[in-house]
Amino acid sequence: MRAPKLRELGEAIRAVVTGPYTIRFPKRPSAPFDAFRGKPEYDEKECVGCGACKEVCPAKAIELVDDRATRRRTLTLHVDNCIFCGQCELSCITEKGITLTKKYDLATLNRDELRETVEKTLLLCELCGDVIGTEDHVRWLARRLGPSAYTNPTVMLVSQRELGLVDGAPSPSPETPLRADRIKILCPRCRRATTLDL
Repeated sequence: MRAPKLRELGEAIRAVVTGPYTIRFPKRPSAPFDAFRGKPEYDEKECVGCGACKEVCPAKAIELVDDRATRRRTLTLHVDNCIFCGQCELSCITEKGITLTKKYDLATLNRDELRETVEKTLLLCELCGDVIGTEDHVRWLARRLGPSAYTNPTVMLVSQRELGLVDGAPSPSPETPLRADRIKILCPRCRRATTLDL
């Protein structure tokens, strides 16, 4: 048997003195490094429900459901399908709506624990009933635009409704859009129809 080299002997002595290099993972969790991409989580206050995260998800792990009857938009993140690529966090318009955390121990026997859900109030067109977006998204746009928000009646009305300056109940509309319908919460198609049919 060959005599051990001096470097290997030095490593063996250091291992006896300092202890093992590995961590005791199940008993003591290890701290992930700074750039670690763990479980994505929604922030209820920061998320505006725009759906940008759903559009860029390569694994199709985010589901968006609009319920017009209850005026609710539900974004559901299926963590069991997520590949932790970070595209959702990168494409978030508020930059804080969905973030990748440092959580990595996601083993479970119940798949319902691997769901992240956020609900937002839908904004519907007052003429045709189509989905425009979420109220939080339009309010976020109004804050970003500042005084320029007053150039779009839909953005202006939603931001003024938040302040209590506009009544929230839509008035009944005739079958064909009229010029007076321009000062209502409208989708782009109905806004165009009110402008062209003068």
